[in-house]
Amino acid sequence: MKVLLVDDHAILLDGIKSLLSQEASIDVIGEANSAEQALELLKTKAVDLLITDFNLPGMDGLSLVRLVKKISPNIKIIVLSMHDETHLVKEILREGVEGYVLKNDSHIELKLAIEYVREGKIYLSNNINRIIINSLNFPDEDRLLTDREREILKLIAKEYSNKDIAEQLFISERTVETHRKNIFRKTKTGTLVGLIKFAYANNLI
Repeated sequence: MKVLLVDDHAILLDGIKSLLSQEASIDVIGEANSAEQALELLKTKAVDLLITDFNLPGMDGLSLVRLVKKISPNIKIIVLSMHDETHLVKEILREGVEGYVLKNDSHIELKLAIEYVREGKIYLSNNINRIIINSLNFPDEDRLLTDREREILKLIAKEYSNKDIAEQLFISERTVETHRKNIFRKTKTGTLVGLIKFAYANNLI
């Protein structure tokens, strides 16, 4: 099974590659640290399985999934991510990925996911299954924005910069930028003015 890995953390890429190299039936034929680089590799390499993070520089993992499903529908996709927000998990699953595993899940989960996908099955790790079941039991948890995103949205409305927000919430600027991208995507707005109008109209701030 020819596998392409996509993640912008070199240490994580090396770890996954080392893990998969123990499997005789798996051949890691390429690594990319961005969605754009992955798309370039897909033009020249035959790939059976794409394993990608969601949080990538430039184009995010969800956009990559959509493009790959459109361009090469036969390629199987497993999302390996730290993101466990209910809304985002469901949004990614709707795009028809074959697997979703959290980065804090065990290596066994990732190996199981690959085995399931190879057999034409869908694999969701135990934690992802728990999130989906929880959203059925507590539908209010499946709201548009997470508590953290609403918190950041309120600061954006006050014209705080990414740096200001990061200092206020004790998180990194990169994390703030990821949340901003998610907020714009979820609200389907493309400008700050449009975002603020949407926020007020939907009682988000």
